[in-house]
Amino acid sequence: MIARNSSFAYKGKAVDVKRAARELGVRYVLEGSVRKGGNRVRITAQLIDAATGNHIWADRYDADLTDVFALQDEITTKVVSAIEPKLLEAEGILSQKRSPEDLGAWDMVIQANSLFWRLTKAEGDAAIATLQRAVTRYPDYGPAHSMLAFMLLVSGRLAHTLDELEQHVREAKALATRAISLDNSDPWAHLALGFVAYTMRSTDEAIDEFRRALDLNPNFAAAHGYLGLAAALAGRSEEAITHAEQAIRMSPHDPQNAVFNVAIAAAHYLAGHFSEAVAFGRKAIQQRPGLSGAHRIYVASLAQAGQTDEAREALRRLKELQPNISVAWIEQYVPYTVGPMAKFLEGMRKAGLE
Repeated sequence: MIARNSSFAYKGKAVDVKRAARELGVRYVLEGSVRKGGNRVRITAQLIDAATGNHIWADRYDADLTDVFALQDEITTKVVSAIEPKLLEAEGILSQKRSPEDLGAWDMVIQANSLFWRLTKAEGDAAIATLQRAVTRYPDYGPAHSMLAFMLLVSGRLAHTLDELEQHVREAKALATRAISLDNSDPWAHLALGFVAYTMRSTDEAIDEFRRALDLNPNFAAAHGYLGLAAALAGRSEEAITHAEQAIRMSPHDPQNAVFNVAIAAAHYLAGHFSEAVAFGRKAIQQRPGLSGAHRIYVASLAQAGQTDEAREALRRLKELQPNISVAWIEQYVPYTVGPMAKFLEGMRKAGLE
């Protein structure tokens, strides 16, 4: 990222994007325009790959020009949150075209990120293997440690035994702690430590870490989302919905949004809003049919909403997806805190789970 004093040298000039990128030493250029009409303003922005001239992203924003500073903050937040996933996607595509021997530390992190969120087991395993090579080859590169920690935790939620889950958590905690020792300002490291605490039902500690990640990067959609998830499973419904909805607004095409819709469903469920919980559980399933957590909250919500036949059918589908599901399994693996756990299991038992 280039400081604005340098980039502002091109303000108001008809400058070739490739030339400006060469002079500034950047690959991507964000350009835009502002048009004013009466008390309305239209702002356009576009992200360009300067090497190829291709447009990666573009959007426009229309607003009332009442508070210029508030408008500036709002547009900045929207643009930054929109272009971050597009940059990661573009860099991921570039990294796929290069051999492993040609990849540096940053390239390996981006390649792993691109692979992991395709959400298949094979590509998830390949992403983790790439980051394991990265932390070995670049032991002092913090982002590789923090991203590997996070991916181990996400994949660890799919563990089949408690020992396997605990191993993932131990490895992730060590990696995230190492990442913070290398760079305490890495928001991904704090996200990973928050996820560790969340998995261990240390909700207050998890929320503190997620908030720290947001302090470091207020546009970090994933931190908002996982903060929402931790708050939801602790019964802090209003806080959970606020942050999960913010995550989805900031990154509407994020593959993690199914998880954040599970958080919203759980928050509504624990607040006694069962029809809303059913709707968001169904939405999460539509986004990711293989997400067992979405099926679980959907089953419990249907049962509590009095839709007994639908709940039993949903439980049948859950058992096809997760044959080992039981009340005991939920008590061991799903990190609800004590009071919310009892409320959740009430719905699961009503649906017929033993």
